Amino acid sequence: MPQSIDESLQRLQTDVVDLYYMHRRDVTVPIEETVGAMAELVAAGKVRHLGLSEVTADELRAAVAVHPIAAVQSEWSIWSRDVERNVVPAAAELGVGFVPYSPLGRGFLTGTIRSAADLSSTDFRRTLPRYAEGALDANLAVVEVVKSIADQQGATPAQVALAWLRYRADALGVASVPIPGTRRAARVEENLGSLSVTLTPEQLDALDTAGSSVTGHRLKEMSWVSAGRE
Repeated sequence: MPQSIDESLQRLQTDVVDLYYMHRRDVTVPIEETVGAMAELVAAGKVRHLGLSEVTADELRAAVAVHPIAAVQSEWSIWSRDVERNVVPAAAELGVGFVPYSPLGRGFLTGTIRSAADLSSTDFRRTLPRYAEGALDANLAVVEVVKSIADQQGATPAQVALAWLRYRADALGVASVPIPGTRRAARVEENLGSLSVTLTPEQLDALDTAGSSVTGHRLKEMSWVSAGRE
């Protein structure tokens, strides 16, 4: 780990990293040991804050007992809500921020994917259960609800999906900063526009109901994510 952070700092041309994540949980190593090693980097002045990714609530509590954790990064969106069972409430309880990745359902919630034909032969999403034949067709019903509410709001589906996440995080009492994948500057502006979207209670209920009907796990191999270990 010391060698890795030194190499990262050299590539980044900086003296310190603001937030240093453990991105994959090695279940063969006690999380207390991993966080203890990360804490040494804070003590050395090379890292300011520590983050974890895809940990369970129990793992988060064990980690916090060793060193303060600033953020947990895990998948969270209208159609990936498993973290709401245990991890998000634990983060709220412990004062840990939450960083939802894939808040747009790996692009699915934007309405740009209607069939497997919309994905290249090498696209990672082709391996995911929710994009499989049959499941994808069923899950399009979720997108239709998002698009319908977007039309009502004069917004885009992506903005509605991000707005829902903002409301959901507030309801669960956790500070949340989603990180949608963005390749173009125009998408950054679009995503920021979600902050101006005010969803009604009826719209929130419709989105919650749609999300609860999703077919298929979010990944083919669930052992490395929190839901696979809870």
